Order: sequence, then C-alpha cells, then structure tokens
Amino acid sequence: MAPPASADASPGPAPAARRERPQSVLFMCGQNCVRSPMAAVLARHLFGRSLYVGSAGVMKGETDPFVTAAIDEVGLDLSRHRPQTLEELEENEGLGFDLVITLSPDAHHRALELTRTNAIDVEYWPTPDPTLASGNREQRLDAYREVRDELERRIRARFRPK
Repeated sequence: MAPPASADASPGPAPAARRERPQSVLFMCGQNCVRSPMAAVLARHLFGRSLYVGSAGVMKGETDPFVTAAIDEVGLDLSRHRPQTLEELEENEGLGFDLVITLSPDAHHRALELTRTNAIDVEYWPTPDPTLASGNREQRLDAYREVRDELERRIRARFRPK
C-alpha cells in the first residue's frame, strides 16, 4: 500500500507549536503572582534571548513572598515583576505570542477565547496552586518549591532545542 500523499493528510496533525519550538511564549494563570511569573522567570533563565517570554493573569493578584523565596533559592530574581492582567499586557505589549501556556483552568478558558481573534496556539499545563497549602512556613514553602521544580522540568522538556 502506498503512503499518504503528505503527512498533513493524516488525521489529527500535531499543532505547529508541537512540531517546532515557538519563538515567543506567554505563561498565563488565574492571578499573575504565583505560577505564571515563576514559569516566566525560569524560562527566561533557561533560554535567554532565544525565547521571548511574557506572563499575565486573568486577574492581577498581589506579589507573594513565598514565590520570591522559592525563586531566590535557585538564584533568580523576581523583584522587578509587577502582576498584570491579560488586558494590561495586550495594551502595553500586544499579544504577538506564538504560544500561550495556561497553568490554571480559568486561564485556559480565557486563553481559548483569544484563539477566536488571534493565531495563537494554547497548551494547558495543569499546575497545583501552592497558595492552598497549609501548615507551618516550611511546609507551605515546600508546596511552592514543588511547583517551581515541576515548572522547570516541563519548560526544559518543552523548549529544549530539537
């Protein structure tokens, strides 16, 4: 039997974002103060200028000292990060991203709305919300460390050069 005329003719081709590494990525969460800024600072550190990185939230949120502590532990700095909504990002920088990676259900739903008017690929990376952790300071900080480390693993795997 002859192979199909082209790979694109096969059912369910992989989205462009999966076939090649995007040049720009937006990390998006419910509030732009925990998971999305963590992911953005890690991606910037790992891939430098080879990947344009942004972060935004459905809502703005407030700076979280546990995020700062967890990121400081790996030698990175979030002191210049200011939480922003998707609308603020669009107004200030535009939404010229190749890929939006959503880290919470509400961000995912909002990002899917963007695909109606923008040519943007969306990936959902369900990520636990460390702000829900209870216990003493160290136990709560451990929840943030786990999220940080998982985001780093996923970012390395997703954006490593092919």
